[in-house]
Amino acid sequence: MSLPRSTVLAQASTAGAVCSAQLGGAIDRIANRPALANVRWGILVQTLDNSTRRQTLFARNAATPLIPASNVKILTTAAALTALGANYRFRTAVFGDRTQPNLSQTTLRIVGHGDPTLTTPQLKTLVQQLSQQGVQQVEQLIGDDTYFRGAATNPYWDADDTAQGYGAPVNSLMLNQNAIGVTLFPQRVGQPLRVQWDDPTDARTWRTSNQTVTVSANGSEFVDASRASNQALMRLTGQLRVGSEAETIAVSVPNPGNYLIDKFRTALAAANIVVQRSTVVKMTPAPPGLVELAAVESPPLAQLLVETNRESNNIYAETLLKTLGVTQTASNQDATTSGIAAIKATLTPLGVNAAGYSMVDGSGLASRNRASSEALVQTLQAMAQRLDAAVYRNSLAIAGVNGTLKNRFRNTAAQGKLQGKTGTIGGVVALSGYLTPPNHPDLAFSVLTNYAGTSTATVRGAVDEIVLVLTRLRSC
Repeated sequence: MSLPRSTVLAQASTAGAVCSAQLGGAIDRIANRPALANVRWGILVQTLDNSTRRQTLFARNAATPLIPASNVKILTTAAALTALGANYRFRTAVFGDRTQPNLSQTTLRIVGHGDPTLTTPQLKTLVQQLSQQGVQQVEQLIGDDTYFRGAATNPYWDADDTAQGYGAPVNSLMLNQNAIGVTLFPQRVGQPLRVQWDDPTDARTWRTSNQTVTVSANGSEFVDASRASNQALMRLTGQLRVGSEAETIAVSVPNPGNYLIDKFRTALAAANIVVQRSTVVKMTPAPPGLVELAAVESPPLAQLLVETNRESNNIYAETLLKTLGVTQTASNQDATTSGIAAIKATLTPLGVNAAGYSMVDGSGLASRNRASSEALVQTLQAMAQRLDAAVYRNSLAIAGVNGTLKNRFRNTAAQGKLQGKTGTIGGVVALSGYLTPPNHPDLAFSVLTNYAGTSTATVRGAVDEIVLVLTRLRSC
């Protein structure tokens, strides 16, 4: 009978020391197992140091471009931090005119810059600022959705993904990450899961069809959400064990600009600011002469990188990509295309081989992305040499502690010693990052796998075993 995976990993982390000369054999014994015969590997392990002192300890197909899944975020966030700086903030502002002495506005124009942190309470903050300025009446409310050129939904994403919260559209006027989210709580066995709206105001316009159930403590767990194409209806299915933790799930908003402007109008009405005519979302620039009346800003980029990498937030990553396209290029192309060009222009001078990766998005959700383990390690090495290296490294998940690595490497030698970026889509498992072995200099590494006909659990387990071999490295 095979041992539980947790036992296998615990044993792997406590095995004997591995000298540098033995590392190749130790990794190959894992990667060459018959159960992994259908796996394509891309692996690179280097000492973490400047370009003249770093050593390559192991390489296997390191220059081969593979599908990297969310390891693409390593490239996106590195370029964003380098080009925009740790203190960069997204700004959402409301403009109007002051031609009337009582500040009755001909128009109010809310201008978005793709802030992924903007939520309904912040709309209320904008309304409070308008009230303090004496605004009482508005002839027309306009949503300015012009900052990001091009399609809000990436054309290379699967349709099933684009209906989910993690694959929501990314436009200039984003609210609540363009998702309708709920938290599901188990109740007594046989009862449906209790539904709690993440934004209670969504319950005014959206409905749920709750086909979930609470099962016994030995039952399986899964939840799923889908939305009706032409209705504000979220269908919930699945089950959670009695006494288990709540689960969050979300569907994407099909008309994001209108979603924000409708919420803004509701907030204005609640503050007794009357909008006389219908609202509209415009894709044409604002006329000259408007005056800023209210504004809110996001937290600094350093905090946004944590959500992007540690929690692997696709929406944040796509926003960073498009922001790079707008701020770093003079092109009139769509923001995604320009953003990819900006990433190349930013990372190449840092020593990242531009031929080592090709991107169609900033998050890694698309299977058309390619990256080599070499390009990812080059990025990790470059970021480690910068003055803001700690900001970048802090954005990664810590093994056994938080983020997407919270439940991996627990009670092993890698717990608390690995800061990494995970990646998982169909047929892909990836893990790249920094490792501090107990008795060896720090490492930068990347392990990419593409596979078919092999279980994800088996591949992920092998990747974790390779990382645990690295924790046993000694300078001998």
